[in-house]
Amino acid sequence: MKLLQSLLLPMMAVTAIEAGAQGSVPDTPAARMARETAPQLFAYTQDVLFGDVWKRKELAPRDRSLVTLSALVANGQAAQMTSHINLGLDNGLQPSEIVGILTHLAFYTGWPNAMSGVAVARQVFTQRGIAADALNAATAELLPVEPQAEARRAATVKENVAPTAPALARYTDEVLFADLWRRQDLAPRDRSLVTMSALIARGQVEQMPFHLNRAMDSGLTQVQAAEVVTHLAFYTGWPRAMSALPVLQTVFAGRK
Repeated sequence: MKLLQSLLLPMMAVTAIEAGAQGSVPDTPAARMARETAPQLFAYTQDVLFGDVWKRKELAPRDRSLVTLSALVANGQAAQMTSHINLGLDNGLQPSEIVGILTHLAFYTGWPNAMSGVAVARQVFTQRGIAADALNAATAELLPVEPQAEARRAATVKENVAPTAPALARYTDEVLFADLWRRQDLAPRDRSLVTMSALIARGQVEQMPFHLNRAMDSGLTQVQAAEVVTHLAFYTGWPRAMSALPVLQTVFAGRK
């Protein structure tokens, strides 16, 4: 039986490759290495991740690319970004939106992660012949704010941040929310989705309720929010996805 299994496993992996010639798994050095060295991992990648998860209708392919790129940037996994930037462009993400993800996540996951992602994005854009003007397609005009929601947010910062770290409070008010969150390189829903995905990726679920509520205020549905967590289980690990579930349950219940 063991001999039969040892013979069948590589054959199954090759069959999966041939059956998946429609090209589910991006042809990357990592994928080729997994196919040769870790055939069961490759089989899961082919059959479950790209053969099932990426095809689920609960979240559009474009949104899956946005969520995946956010997780990769958040965790500094630049080695995986080339294929996913290409896939994101194929799935409908605009070059200016990819730049917007990197810029936004500099504030939420740190400048080093964002800068590492810029180098990868630049290489992909160059290879695809994407002109520089396509990277700044969004208008410079800032989005308006919702006065009551902004007043509540500012009051929270004034009460909880300013007494201890006044400069941090000032940057939060004047740069993060008065400028970054109002820029049009990302739609409000997408900006919240990027933030939420990064928080899950880094295991910082205590920050999620505000951003999940904001995402849902901008149009993210409960089904889509749950699917984001399901998708991220594969890209950030089951423990971080499971840690995010109680937050979803609490927010969903509170919105009823």
